[in-house]
Amino acid sequence: MCAAETRASGERGWIEVSVPLRSGIVHWPDNPPVRIERMLDMKRGDVANVSKMSLGSHTGSHMDAPVHFVRDGEGMDRMPLGATMGRARVIEIQDPVSIKPDELGPHAIGRGERVLFKTRNSVRRWWEDDFIEDFVYVSQEAARHLADRGVRTVGIDYISVGGFYEDGPETHQALLGADIWIIEGLDLSGVDPGEHELICLPLKVNDGDGAPARALLRAPDGS
Repeated sequence: MCAAETRASGERGWIEVSVPLRSGIVHWPDNPPVRIERMLDMKRGDVANVSKMSLGSHTGSHMDAPVHFVRDGEGMDRMPLGATMGRARVIEIQDPVSIKPDELGPHAIGRGERVLFKTRNSVRRWWEDDFIEDFVYVSQEAARHLADRGVRTVGIDYISVGGFYEDGPETHQALLGADIWIIEGLDLSGVDPGEHELICLPLKVNDGDGAPARALLRAPDGS
Protein backbone atom coordinates (compact mmCIF):
# COMPACT_ATOMS: atom_id res chain seq x y z
CA MET A 1 0.00 0.00 0.00
CA CYS A 2 1.43 3.39 -0.95
CA ALA A 3 1.89 6.27 1.47
CA ALA A 4 -0.94 8.23 -0.12
CA GLU A 5 -3.36 5.34 0.44
CA THR A 6 -2.40 4.99 4.09
CA ARG A 7 -3.12 8.68 4.69
CA ALA A 8 -6.28 8.95 2.58
CA SER A 9 -9.22 10.19 4.59
CA GLY A 10 -11.70 8.00 2.75
CA GLU A 11 -13.77 11.02 1.72
CA ARG A 12 -13.60 11.13 -2.09
CA GLY A 13 -9.83 10.79 -2.31
CA TRP A 14 -8.62 13.49 0.08
CA ILE A 15 -5.05 12.89 1.29
CA GLU A 16 -3.69 14.17 4.60
CA VAL A 17 -0.51 16.20 3.99
CA SER A 18 -0.12 17.65 7.47
CA VAL A 19 1.85 15.82 10.17
CA PRO A 20 0.68 14.69 13.63
CA LEU A 21 1.43 17.17 16.40
CA ARG A 22 3.04 15.47 19.39
CA SER A 23 5.23 16.23 22.37
CA GLY A 24 8.85 16.47 21.31
CA ILE A 25 8.23 16.92 17.58
CA VAL A 26 11.10 18.67 15.81
CA HIS A 27 11.10 22.46 16.14
CA TRP A 28 13.29 25.37 15.06
CA PRO A 29 16.25 25.49 17.48
CA ASP A 30 15.38 28.79 19.19
CA ASN A 31 11.61 28.19 19.21
CA PRO A 32 9.72 26.65 22.13
CA PRO A 33 9.31 22.86 22.12
CA VAL A 34 5.92 21.15 21.90
CA ARG A 35 4.58 19.74 25.14
CA ILE A 36 1.19 18.04 25.39
CA GLU A 37 0.29 16.67 28.80
CA ARG A 38 -2.91 15.22 30.24
CA MET A 39 -4.06 17.42 33.12
CA LEU A 40 -7.28 15.50 33.78
CA ASP A 41 -7.23 11.78 33.04
CA MET A 42 -10.10 9.31 33.20
CA LYS A 43 -7.56 6.57 33.93
CA ARG A 44 -6.79 8.43 37.16
CA GLY A 45 -10.47 8.73 38.04
CA ASP A 46 -11.25 12.12 36.49
CA VAL A 47 -14.62 12.59 34.80
CA ALA A 48 -13.02 13.58 31.48
CA ASN A 49 -9.72 13.79 29.65
CA VAL A 50 -8.34 17.35 29.35
CA SER A 51 -4.89 18.17 28.01
CA LYS A 52 -2.61 21.18 28.26
CA MET A 53 -0.72 22.18 25.12
CA SER A 54 2.38 24.37 24.95
CA LEU A 55 3.98 25.12 21.60
CA GLY A 56 5.39 27.83 19.38
CA SER A 57 3.40 29.16 16.47
CA HIS A 58 5.84 27.79 13.87
CA THR A 59 6.04 24.10 14.70
CA GLY A 60 4.75 21.04 12.84
CA SER A 61 2.40 21.73 9.93
CA HIS A 62 1.66 25.43 10.20
CA MET A 63 1.27 28.69 8.33
CA ASP A 64 3.15 31.98 8.34
CA ALA A 65 1.30 35.28 8.16
CA PRO A 66 2.94 38.43 6.71
CA VAL A 67 3.38 39.92 10.19
CA HIS A 68 5.90 37.14 10.90
CA PHE A 69 8.55 39.15 9.03
CA VAL A 70 6.76 42.34 7.94
CA ARG A 71 6.21 45.15 10.42
CA ASP A 72 2.49 45.98 10.53
CA GLY A 73 1.77 43.06 8.17
CA GLU A 74 -1.47 41.09 8.22
CA GLY A 75 -2.03 38.62 11.06
CA MET A 76 -3.28 35.07 10.72
CA ASP A 77 -6.83 36.14 11.53
CA ARG A 78 -6.84 38.27 8.37
CA MET A 79 -5.96 35.48 5.97
CA PRO A 80 -8.45 35.26 3.09
CA LEU A 81 -9.83 31.73 2.85
CA GLY A 82 -9.08 31.72 -0.86
CA ALA A 83 -5.37 31.73 -0.11
CA THR A 84 -5.47 28.10 0.95
CA MET A 85 -8.67 26.68 -0.56
CA GLY A 86 -8.85 25.77 -4.22
CA ARG A 87 -6.60 24.54 -7.01
CA ALA A 88 -2.92 24.08 -6.11
CA ARG A 89 0.05 22.74 -8.04
CA VAL A 90 2.56 20.34 -6.53
CA ILE A 91 6.00 20.82 -8.11
CA GLU A 92 8.68 18.22 -7.50
CA ILE A 93 12.14 19.70 -6.94
CA GLN A 94 15.26 17.76 -7.92
CA ASP A 95 17.88 20.11 -6.48
CA PRO A 96 19.11 18.53 -3.20
CA VAL A 97 20.12 21.87 -1.68
CA SER A 98 17.60 24.59 -2.49
CA ILE A 99 14.83 25.69 -4.84
CA LYS A 100 16.28 28.00 -7.49
CA PRO A 101 14.79 30.10 -10.31
CA ASP A 102 16.41 27.94 -13.01
CA GLU A 103 14.39 24.93 -11.90
CA LEU A 104 11.19 26.95 -11.54
CA GLY A 105 11.39 28.59 -14.98
CA PRO A 106 10.16 25.64 -17.07
CA HIS A 107 7.06 25.30 -14.88
CA ALA A 108 5.77 28.71 -16.04
CA ILE A 109 4.23 29.53 -12.68
CA GLY A 110 1.45 32.05 -13.13
CA ARG A 111 -0.19 34.86 -11.20
CA GLY A 112 -2.50 33.80 -8.40
CA GLU A 113 -1.24 30.21 -8.24
CA ARG A 114 -0.95 28.18 -5.07
CA VAL A 115 2.33 26.26 -5.32
CA LEU A 116 3.53 23.42 -3.07
CA PHE A 117 7.11 22.20 -3.36
CA LYS A 118 7.86 18.52 -2.94
CA THR A 119 11.54 17.97 -2.14
CA ARG A 120 13.72 15.26 -0.63
CA ASN A 121 12.57 16.57 2.77
CA SER A 122 9.40 14.47 2.57
CA VAL A 123 11.34 11.28 1.85
CA ARG A 124 13.39 11.89 4.99
CA ARG A 125 10.22 11.83 7.14
CA TRP A 126 11.50 14.90 8.97
CA TRP A 127 8.62 14.93 11.48
CA GLU A 128 9.94 11.72 13.07
CA ASP A 129 13.54 12.92 13.36
CA ASP A 130 15.65 15.54 15.09
CA PHE A 131 16.19 18.95 13.52
CA ILE A 132 18.24 18.78 10.32
CA GLU A 133 20.28 21.76 9.14
CA ASP A 134 20.58 20.74 5.48
CA PHE A 135 16.90 20.65 4.56
CA VAL A 136 15.89 21.82 1.09
CA TYR A 137 14.65 25.41 1.21
CA VAL A 138 13.49 28.20 -1.09
CA SER A 139 16.43 30.39 -2.06
CA GLN A 140 15.91 34.13 -1.82
CA GLU A 141 16.30 34.36 -5.61
CA ALA A 142 13.50 31.83 -6.07
CA ALA A 143 11.40 33.69 -3.51
CA ARG A 144 11.80 36.91 -5.48
CA HIS A 145 10.95 35.00 -8.68
CA LEU A 146 7.73 33.74 -7.08
CA ALA A 147 6.90 37.24 -5.86
CA ASP A 148 7.50 38.65 -9.34
CA ARG A 149 5.20 35.99 -10.77
CA GLY A 150 2.46 37.08 -8.37
CA VAL A 151 1.80 33.71 -6.74
CA ARG A 152 -0.75 33.60 -3.95
CA THR A 153 0.52 30.84 -1.68
CA VAL A 154 3.75 28.86 -1.29
CA GLY A 155 4.08 25.59 0.61
CA ILE A 156 7.07 23.40 1.43
CA ASP A 157 7.80 20.09 3.13
CA TYR A 158 9.89 21.33 6.05
CA ILE A 159 9.26 23.70 8.93
CA SER A 160 10.82 26.68 7.16
CA VAL A 161 10.81 28.02 3.61
CA GLY A 162 14.14 29.72 4.33
CA GLY A 163 17.40 27.92 4.95
CA PHE A 164 19.19 27.38 8.23
CA TYR A 165 22.58 28.74 7.16
CA GLU A 166 21.38 31.21 4.56
CA ASP A 167 18.29 32.81 3.05
CA GLY A 168 16.25 32.45 6.23
CA PRO A 169 14.97 35.99 6.83
CA GLU A 170 15.54 37.00 3.19
CA THR A 171 13.27 34.32 1.75
CA HIS A 172 10.54 35.00 4.30
CA GLN A 173 10.76 38.75 3.67
CA ALA A 174 10.56 38.34 -0.11
CA LEU A 175 7.47 36.14 0.08
CA LEU A 176 5.60 37.71 3.00
CA GLY A 177 6.49 41.21 1.82
CA ALA A 178 4.63 40.38 -1.40
CA ASP A 179 1.57 39.22 0.59
CA ILE A 180 2.25 35.58 -0.25
CA TRP A 181 0.89 33.24 2.42
CA ILE A 182 3.23 30.43 3.47
CA ILE A 183 2.47 26.83 4.43
CA GLU A 184 5.32 25.00 6.14
CA GLY A 185 5.76 21.51 7.54
CA LEU A 186 3.93 19.50 4.88
CA ASP A 187 4.32 15.78 4.17
CA LEU A 188 4.15 15.41 0.39
CA SER A 189 5.76 11.96 0.25
CA GLY A 190 2.59 10.28 -1.01
CA VAL A 191 1.51 13.01 -3.43
CA ASP A 192 2.22 13.02 -7.17
CA PRO A 193 3.31 16.24 -8.88
CA GLY A 194 0.59 18.11 -10.73
CA GLU A 195 -2.73 19.79 -10.11
CA HIS A 196 -4.69 19.12 -6.91
CA GLU A 197 -7.45 20.62 -4.83
CA LEU A 198 -6.15 22.11 -1.57
CA ILE A 199 -7.75 22.73 1.78
CA CYS A 200 -5.46 24.16 4.45
CA LEU A 201 -6.97 25.92 7.44
CA PRO A 202 -4.84 27.46 10.21
CA LEU A 203 -6.13 28.40 13.64
CA LYS A 204 -7.61 31.91 13.61
CA VAL A 205 -5.14 33.54 16.00
CA ASN A 206 -5.74 37.25 16.53
CA ASP A 207 -2.77 39.14 15.00
CA GLY A 208 -0.97 35.78 14.86
CA ASP A 209 2.41 35.60 13.15
CA GLY A 210 1.77 31.89 12.58
CA ALA A 211 -0.56 29.08 13.57
CA PRO A 212 -0.86 25.28 13.40
CA ALA A 213 -2.76 24.08 10.35
CA ARG A 214 -4.28 20.95 8.88
CA ALA A 215 -3.85 20.41 5.16
CA LEU A 216 -5.53 18.09 2.66
CA LEU A 217 -5.01 17.49 -1.06
CA ARG A 218 -7.15 15.76 -3.65
CA ALA A 219 -6.58 15.09 -7.32
CA PRO A 220 -9.01 17.11 -9.52
CA ASP A 221 -10.84 13.95 -10.59
CA GLY A 222 -11.34 12.94 -6.95
CA SER A 223 -9.11 9.87 -7.26
